[in-house]
Amino acid sequence: MSTEALTPHQQLTRARWALMFGNFAIGCGVMVVAGSLNDLIRSLEVSVALGGQLISLAAVLMCFGAPVLAALVGGWDRRRLLTLSLVWFAVGHALSAVAPNYAVLLPLRALCVIAAAVYTPQAAAAIGFVAPPEERGRAIIFIFLGWSVASVVGMPVHSFIGEEFGWRWAFGLVAVLSAGAAWWVWAVMPDGVKPPAMRLAAWREVFTHPVLMAVILVTALSGAGQFTLFAYMAPYYRQVIGANAAETSFMFFWFGAFGLLGNLLLSRYIDHVGAARIVAVSLSAMAVSLMLWPRATSVVLIALVAVPWGLGGFASNSAQQARLGQAAPELATALMALNTSAIYLGQAIGAGGGGVVVAAHSALGHTGKELYGSLHWIGLGWMLLALVVSIWAQRQTMKRGGRV
Repeated sequence: MSTEALTPHQQLTRARWALMFGNFAIGCGVMVVAGSLNDLIRSLEVSVALGGQLISLAAVLMCFGAPVLAALVGGWDRRRLLTLSLVWFAVGHALSAVAPNYAVLLPLRALCVIAAAVYTPQAAAAIGFVAPPEERGRAIIFIFLGWSVASVVGMPVHSFIGEEFGWRWAFGLVAVLSAGAAWWVWAVMPDGVKPPAMRLAAWREVFTHPVLMAVILVTALSGAGQFTLFAYMAPYYRQVIGANAAETSFMFFWFGAFGLLGNLLLSRYIDHVGAARIVAVSLSAMAVSLMLWPRATSVVLIALVAVPWGLGGFASNSAQQARLGQAAPELATALMALNTSAIYLGQAIGAGGGGVVVAAHSALGHTGKELYGSLHWIGLGWMLLALVVSIWAQRQTMKRGGRV
């Protein structure tokens, strides 16, 4: 059946699934370094801190790339734009898989993640443009399930492949997934999806709106809180609690499974509870996990402590996107791009700061738990600050009668 012969509801359903799978491929690519970090640093003979900078560099480029590229590609047909970004992602990871050394991998990583800076916010803006107003929030959350599924499947698979076959095979898998997603998006996305290009005045309105920018800041702060520790989980599991390849893979699967569950619960209750309240609950849950982290001295205990974090992690980001999309639909293109930037900015700050701390401890001769011991406290500080800012933004919104 051709795209033109489908009803609007059928087109929306097909587009939602294709865009969700695209986000799954993007999520797998963004998380491939963290998942296969153990083998990558062994194979390329670099330190944990230096390996972690692959995460930081990619996050910085995605952070600044998302709003800049949103402005540059504002007039593009989204079917072509989203397909091209996935093709770019596939080629970038295929080339990265055969990189001979760290010096070559670093710029390749920087180039291929440009696609992530385009795809995620533009997919959200596109589905928001296609969906009717009463389904917009659920549609945006649905395509972000791809990131949650990537955490359930991608992270443990990357970890297992990295440990058993090598990090290059994990990168190769991302290339295959991205190529498949590109074909699917091209096959089912309708032509002519062109959300209105953002005028300079609209960008100025976003940047000067204290409440909207505060909501975006929440995303960055929570990302920093998570990635201060999350970026180094693979070596943490190996060096601190002595987890083997299967146990490390299981831990990523366990974490991601609760991330998916959190997003599924979010999609069911967000219209009744409200995005801002869900964000507050999610941030609080992650803070509890970070506070209890020192007591997790075995695989079983880490699994228990990680449950609140898993439930809140991806749900928080998805709720933030819905929160912004509902707050100012006419500014959705800019808000989605900036919120995506905030996600990656938080990752860069967290992974970069965590790398500095790990490097400093390593220079002092620390090993094992002492090497990573303070990361969770730093992450907890970021998370509590995010919660304070989120509550302030919601109170300001309520003072304005529920409008921002």
